[in-house]
Amino acid sequence: MDIKKLLFVTKFNDLCFDALQSILTLRKASLNHVVFVNVIQREKVAMHRGLGYQKIEEIRLRETANIRFIDWAENLFEQGLEVGVYIVVGNLVTQVFEATRKEGADLIVIGRSQKHFLDQLYSGSNIIELIRRTAVPVFVYKPMPDKIDFLDKPFQRPLLAIDWSAASLRAEEYLRPLTGVVQQVHVIHVVQEKDLKSDSAMSIQKFRKDTRKKLERICDQMAGVGIDARAHVYIGETVKEIERAARECQATMIVMGSSSKANWVQRWLGSVPQAIAEKSDFPALIVPPVMAPETK
Repeated sequence: MDIKKLLFVTKFNDLCFDALQSILTLRKASLNHVVFVNVIQREKVAMHRGLGYQKIEEIRLRETANIRFIDWAENLFEQGLEVGVYIVVGNLVTQVFEATRKEGADLIVIGRSQKHFLDQLYSGSNIIELIRRTAVPVFVYKPMPDKIDFLDKPFQRPLLAIDWSAASLRAEEYLRPLTGVVQQVHVIHVVQEKDLKSDSAMSIQKFRKDTRKKLERICDQMAGVGIDARAHVYIGETVKEIERAARECQATMIVMGSSSKANWVQRWLGSVPQAIAEKSDFPALIVPPVMAPETK
């Protein structure tokens, strides 16, 4: 799947033009169109003055966003890119979903939410909700202050976490066309300790070797299109080991598929993609299942 058009969702304080510039390396693949999205939430307009919903405050926020987008768009026009803009009032997830559907976007870029835990508990994660409602992958941008040299090349050396689900295999397919952007991929699978319980050391080693062979087949597919790929097997708690692997492999981002678990399960029990997207210090590309649930 080519990434020709991306939605850049920003509130300006969490995602700015320098972040977009780092993602424009995707032009080496097929990116040629950027759509800016700024969602003004009604409750924020009302809370700003504490006087209920104020139309004048909405106008101020719209024009502020418009001024910034005009400046950004002029820069992109000079680089030969097409540009679109959505400045809308409403629910963030609903409006981003609608913009994605109307534009036929191939990638959604959004900054990591800094919501309080209780807000997440009751309203759910915007990131996970977006993945639940759309079949379009979501890239969660996160600046890495301790690795300044990585800021301008997040797609250079991704860590691909495979759990053999349809979504994780789709994540591999999503990376494959990015020859020229992706230089090296580290493909890992985290084995649960319970899967290694055996009286035979030989059985445990066979399990490890079989897992590695499966990973190497994925690496061979990537090598076939000119992307250097390395296979790794880690053992332990999934999120911790993915983080460990990302550090050890000096990854510039983490890529993984998201399961199609029911939303209430993800909300109350959490999920590995949610933990990586919201808590990891690494930028994360979360790829949903091929078929997204129908939007209500």
